[in-house]
Amino acid sequence: MAPPHENNEGFTGSRLRRRSLLAGAAALGALGAAGCVKVPEEGKVEGGDLLSKLRDAGTVRIGVAGELPFGYIDKQGEVTGEAPEIAKVIFPRLGVPNVKAVPTEFGALIPGLTQAQQFDVVSAGMYINPVRCAQVLFSDPDYLMLDAFIVKKGNPHGIKRYEDVVKKKLKLASGTAYAEIAYAEAAGVKDILILPDPVAGLAAVEQGRVDAFAGTAITTRDVVKGSKRAEVTEAFQPEVDGKPAYGAGGFAFRLSEKKLRDAFNKELHKMKESGELLRVVGKFGFTKTEMTKLTLDDLCPPVKGAS
Repeated sequence: MAPPHENNEGFTGSRLRRRSLLAGAAALGALGAAGCVKVPEEGKVEGGDLLSKLRDAGTVRIGVAGELPFGYIDKQGEVTGEAPEIAKVIFPRLGVPNVKAVPTEFGALIPGLTQAQQFDVVSAGMYINPVRCAQVLFSDPDYLMLDAFIVKKGNPHGIKRYEDVVKKKLKLASGTAYAEIAYAEAAGVKDILILPDPVAGLAAVEQGRVDAFAGTAITTRDVVKGSKRAEVTEAFQPEVDGKPAYGAGGFAFRLSEKKLRDAFNKELHKMKESGELLRVVGKFGFTKTEMTKLTLDDLCPPVKGAS
């Protein structure tokens, strides 16, 4: 499902979702209220010894939030999804052969990592943004989520971006609390039909009630499979105020565990360079389009003078 609106300048969301600011803000408030867990001083990132401890234990605990295709428990009771499958590749290479899932609500992922320490890393495809970067230490992103439209076969109106909807005075729909609503509004779309999900969006396009339904490229591709009357446009990078509105996700570590994060990043980049990353996540609907060369610094620029 598409995330609530967020970009690199500011973040808003109408309800708790796995990529919304509300989840991050709730975690930040809880962090300040707890007071009983030692965390690094503000702006300070430490080296940490968790990697050594994990190697000794032979098991890493990953926090997942039960959302397809990013991280969930399948019908056989096994953890899978885009992020957990990456974890299953990288951690054994770091000397930690076993990956154990700890399911929780998305809003509890950051507190569960930093306060209760219920798990050692968040493996839920969490969007990287400055609010969260103040609370956890992210890896570089392992995917970039672009947007696309569900349109009638042949794309008769030639829709490629939100600006096309405005110029051609077309009718647009999107999903409840989707980021795409804000992206469309930023482009000048005035009237957006809000539907419960992409399935409803597909039906609206097929029935001619709207000219297009906006969602993430991965969700729109999935929902049109088998449709004889609709197709998906080419994925594109949305913008807000002339700047890219990145929807890039990664793994989250405690601020005190830079050594673990850096070791993880090293293996992640090897997977990217060899093409293994795409092979691992491809079965969950990810394509070359979702692969990214963005780094953490692109999403959360370092604060000048911070250690």
